[in-house]
Amino acid sequence: MKHFLLLFLFVTTSISIHAQSKLIKADSYLDVRTGKLISPANLLIENGRIKAINPKALPEGIETVDLTGKILLPGLMDMHVHLDGDFTGSWDYVYKESASQGTVRAVVNAEKTLMAGFTTIRSIGQLHITPELIDVAVSEASDKGMIAAPRIIPSGHMISISGGHGDISLGLAEGLVTVGPNDGIINGKYDAIEAVRYQIKHGAKFIKMHATAGVLSMEDAIGAQQLSNEEMKTVVDEAARHHIKVAAHAHGTKGIKEAIRAGVYSIEHGSIIDDEGIRLMKENGVYLVPTRGLATIIEPMIDKMDPVMAGKAKYVMPIAKQNLKNAIKANVKIAFGTDTPIIPHGKNAIEFAALMECGMNSMEAIQTATTNSAEMLGLTDRGELKQGLLADIIAVDANPIKDISTLENVKFVMKDGVIYKNEK
Repeated sequence: MKHFLLLFLFVTTSISIHAQSKLIKADSYLDVRTGKLISPANLLIENGRIKAINPKALPEGIETVDLTGKILLPGLMDMHVHLDGDFTGSWDYVYKESASQGTVRAVVNAEKTLMAGFTTIRSIGQLHITPELIDVAVSEASDKGMIAAPRIIPSGHMISISGGHGDISLGLAEGLVTVGPNDGIINGKYDAIEAVRYQIKHGAKFIKMHATAGVLSMEDAIGAQQLSNEEMKTVVDEAARHHIKVAAHAHGTKGIKEAIRAGVYSIEHGSIIDDEGIRLMKENGVYLVPTRGLATIIEPMIDKMDPVMAGKAKYVMPIAKQNLKNAIKANVKIAFGTDTPIIPHGKNAIEFAALMECGMNSMEAIQTATTNSAEMLGLTDRGELKQGLLADIIAVDANPIKDISTLENVKFVMKDGVIYKNEK
């Protein structure tokens, strides 16, 4: 009986906190569709949603959140995150950590991400070698309000060929670690079906596959196509039967185009994309998630990295920068992604300046992390400040249209009507 009463009090307290009405009063809010600042900014929050903006009559006796001097924006979104990882030039720790250790690491990193103003993220593949889907567990804990974390769209294990970019056992002694379809490692269409079904069975809401080789892994190639055309089409078709979308890690020119033809919703990185690849992205409405900001992190440590990774990084980074400029100029749809932990968790907003260096204006950069990401995910309940949408709200000190760096120092974070951060 005692335990029942404690549980009852916990549940009712959680519900009352969620349902509690609040009035946020700030100097202005950013309309992320138009780039205009709207003043004043009086947002009435109820049941985790925005009930009204600048109502004619402000309610009396309601909890007021005074954000005088602040500018409001919708919670930001990052479409390329690896929560269970931290990067210092190598991935050695993932060979040594258990699923429980990886989950603790992911919970810590999720909180850092939320406190940076990112209220929705797409976890685009776990790094730990374990049957358990770490990002699914953290996502479910976030949804239940058990931890301080963004809304997480989990992908489970990345799908890759044996010996490919997603094969975390690459470089280990033969037989030391055995991996297969449950871990995302496939060889043929039937493995592909099994891998997709396993991730979805255990809670994945998005599938991530490796169309090509990569940079920060131990295979020699960088642009070579790895998954076959048949394997990629099988992954996309099997996911689609479950109403699940697929993202493709793809650096190399041919692999990018074959992934688009297979039906993916997003290309991650897209470093060596050519004009035909850009045309195919536009024709098929495929999003590019360029993860450009990580170059500012890799460059200072590149000579301390494994020579295989360092050589690939030195080769591809200048090419990727020019090709992102080409894609932006061609108006390819772009969603925000950082590839954390390459950009450290909590420093996600570094990506905004990197996008602007490649030709975006500040409003376009902000839209990649708001309206563009929401549209790519097919979500209509977030991405802007609007009556009826989720009360995922952040506040900054300056106008981000004039100073994008203000997004690197978010002062207020609300998710689902609950305040997680409020600094002066």
